[in-house]
Amino acid sequence: MFSNARAVLFDLDGTLIDSAPDLGLAVDQLRINRGLPSLPSGLYRAVAGSGARGLLRVAFGITPEDQSYLQMCEEFYLEYEKRLTSSTYPFDGVIELISSLELHGLTWGVVTNKSMRFTDPITQQMPLFIGASVIVSGDTTPHSKPHPEPLLEAARRLDIAPEDCVYVGDDQRDIIAGLAANMGTVAATYGYLGEKNNVAAWGAHVSIDSPLDLWPLLNRA
Repeated sequence: MFSNARAVLFDLDGTLIDSAPDLGLAVDQLRINRGLPSLPSGLYRAVAGSGARGLLRVAFGITPEDQSYLQMCEEFYLEYEKRLTSSTYPFDGVIELISSLELHGLTWGVVTNKSMRFTDPITQQMPLFIGASVIVSGDTTPHSKPHPEPLLEAARRLDIAPEDCVYVGDDQRDIIAGLAANMGTVAATYGYLGEKNNVAAWGAHVSIDSPLDLWPLLNRA
């Protein structure tokens, strides 16, 4: 399907790495700090892809419109920085997929909405990212997904035409950005779908239920 692809770009959380445990523990610590009981980890997992916005909504019922939101965000960020990779691991099959890409000379990289504050230390600490040719964070450009600019920036840094790239993500905004950038798009259904379960409506070129399902789509021997 993507036999002419020269590069594969991935979203980070929910696509390459399962960071939900560390994200959930960080926001739950805010509840513990306030003398509130812990919530089940599954509640946090369902919104992990939404970052602080979703996690704080589950933990405290607050939204970005609340006066305390920015202060709570920073408190959450400080807790998260204490455990960025404590319980964060690549999804099953990701290491094998990346090894196959590298073995067959396919360039790969990361385009995430996570800020450099977290993306940089995570990708520096996890051996998975040693071979990544580009890493674009949510604040690398003036825009974040679903705007296509972060994906176009990654293509520019790789010196590869966007139409020769495939983008893999577990959120609708990933697919919107990929389509707008004229890239092949792959919806990763094994990620943090949460309430966003109508993947067919996203308009991706194809969906995969496991990281290794991507490999046959690249039609490499």
